[in-house]
Amino acid sequence: MFDYFDGIKALLETVEREEKDAINDAVGHLVDAIENKKAIFAFGASHAGILTQELYYRAGGLMTINPIFGESILLDVKPITHTSKMERLLGYGTLLADKTPFKEGDVLILHSVSGRNPVIIELAMEAQKKGVTVIGLTNLTYSKSVESRHPSDKNLYEVCNTVIDNHGDRGDSMCEIDGMDMKVGPSSTVVGATIVNTIVVETVKQLRKNGMEKPPIFYSANLDGGDELNKQLISDYQDSIHYRF
Repeated sequence: MFDYFDGIKALLETVEREEKDAINDAVGHLVDAIENKKAIFAFGASHAGILTQELYYRAGGLMTINPIFGESILLDVKPITHTSKMERLLGYGTLLADKTPFKEGDVLILHSVSGRNPVIIELAMEAQKKGVTVIGLTNLTYSKSVESRHPSDKNLYEVCNTVIDNHGDRGDSMCEIDGMDMKVGPSSTVVGATIVNTIVVETVKQLRKNGMEKPPIFYSANLDGGDELNKQLISDYQDSIHYRF
């Protein structure tokens, strides 16, 4: 009935089928990090950063996921075209990495559809130098069709420990409209949010199977007793949480 609904459903089925092993690999990294009281970080530039916000400080989400926000590449920047210039600026990703408290054994989740811009590539490279496991969510068909904008000539998928393909169209938008040469309706946010929330759910399931009584999941602050339960878990995992309350 609706082209976008149909396209998203088909994409999700493809991702579930084709990316099962990569998602399970990512789950294993998160489980190891949480069991060893390590931190998990997340980053994306511009619209790719929506997934960072999805993962961060969210009821039903993991407390130990820490956002990396670059003020120059958030969607409230004016003019908005500044974000594109900054994610292409050599050295900006390194600066973001320098101010992030990465430690060996931590995990970094990176989201970039094209995976070609320096900010995302530099963050991956700098994190790995510090012993951080890097999980990259990208579009392999798209990324392999474009040249890197980084001097290494590498795109994101080439500098990650685990790569998850969102299987979207080249250019991200997916719905064809008669008489138009540009497709409409980007898929990466919906599919990406489904992927990262799947990783969270499967991580918590595995932690429970491994005997963890209370995985570090946020209770809703709007449920009675939620604040008190959150305070206790925050205390238990304070070394893995690098944002302020």
